[in-house]
Amino acid sequence: MALVNAHKLIDEAKFGKFHWNVLFWTALIIIFDGYDLVIYGVVLPVLMKEWHLDPIQAGTLGSYALFGMMFGALTFGSLSDRFGRKPVIAVCVVLFSLFTVLNGFVRDTTEFAICRFVAGLGIGGVMPNAVALMTEYAPKRLRSTLVAVMFSGYSVGGMLSAGLGMTLIPVYGWSAVFFVAAVPLLLLPVILFLLPESIGFLIKAGRTAEAADKLARLEPSYKPQPGDEISFPTGATGQASLPALFAGGRGVSTVMFWIAFFMCLLMVYALGSWLPKLMNNAGYGLGSSLSFLLVLNFGAIFGAVGGGHIADRMNLKRVLVAFFVIAAISISLLGVKSPTLVLYVLVAVAGATTIGTQILLYAYVAQFYPMAIRSTGIGWASGVGRSGAILGPVLGGTLLAWKLPLMQNFMAFAVPGVIAAIAMSLVVRGAQHAPEEERDLAFAAETGMMEPD
Repeated sequence: MALVNAHKLIDEAKFGKFHWNVLFWTALIIIFDGYDLVIYGVVLPVLMKEWHLDPIQAGTLGSYALFGMMFGALTFGSLSDRFGRKPVIAVCVVLFSLFTVLNGFVRDTTEFAICRFVAGLGIGGVMPNAVALMTEYAPKRLRSTLVAVMFSGYSVGGMLSAGLGMTLIPVYGWSAVFFVAAVPLLLLPVILFLLPESIGFLIKAGRTAEAADKLARLEPSYKPQPGDEISFPTGATGQASLPALFAGGRGVSTVMFWIAFFMCLLMVYALGSWLPKLMNNAGYGLGSSLSFLLVLNFGAIFGAVGGGHIADRMNLKRVLVAFFVIAAISISLLGVKSPTLVLYVLVAVAGATTIGTQILLYAYVAQFYPMAIRSTGIGWASGVGRSGAILGPVLGGTLLAWKLPLMQNFMAFAVPGVIAAIAMSLVVRGAQHAPEEERDLAFAAETGMMEPD
């Protein structure tokens, strides 16, 4: 019989088969998530033509999924802290997969909007839970990198969506890309069998034997013994509620996270929804305009993984500020008439520093909050940020309706990058952000990835 420090065991574990399993399944879920999210930008040029939508109508229609994502992030982020991440992730997968498939059968904009909203609930709900699960099981020295690699699945999904759109739409029509979303439903039983539950939740629920088994698989040097007591304190003050996010000196930083998420997601979804249409208006064909969306998500992978690698060795806050500044510059330059190759490079950089930065934001927020309120913190930051995501497609549609020059459109998309950089520079980082009884164990105070500011 022994007292086992689960935090210490996880932080010092060697990366092995168990970690690969968690990384693979969470990344796969995010790939499906990204596919279902990016799909609207892929079909938008065809829908506008087929359903005779003006830019403002198209932008509004694109925002329904993002409304759903906002409510999904707020609701499912908090629910998982009470009922476990695994069942909540399963519910979210069913929602975003089933209703994306149903989108392929709709006959008008009303049915389309309803399906996108319900799918959005699942899309938004799965993100904070997958991030929290990967963060909880990742060794300290690799935490930012693993979360970034996992979340780069979003960009892989976006690339698949754009690539399949280029292939399927000309032959089978826009509905075909929605039918592909049935794949996650078929894989759900396997995911439920192989994806582990949160170890913190298992201990909280009194399922100590299961928690010990997970620790033994994670770190083979640990041999569970009958009567072992596993320590995974979450702090008596760490309630899974909104006020807890403002307690312990976290108030200013929480607001700054919300602003940064709002601005980042505005850029991500403005570009994701309207980049193909803007390039189409600039004279590129459907296939070529969709290729820019593919490159945008391709760049995001390098931004997320490269940024995560840098963040494991440097101050993540400074990396985020720098990325936001680069995003603003690269997006502004997209409006300047340039050779196609230069535009591809700028789009890749924009993807790396918008979608990629979004992924790093999730990693930073996950490390900032104590475990007891981590999903709640991620869920609220993501949920409040969804209002920026909702505004993005509408903003793009409004700008197109005004028939502004291309450069002014992209400059408008770039301004949020400057605001987000300022917000991140105002985040206050320090040990006082974790409850007193939790400071020595909470990931937020223990990751070692950020230097004190």
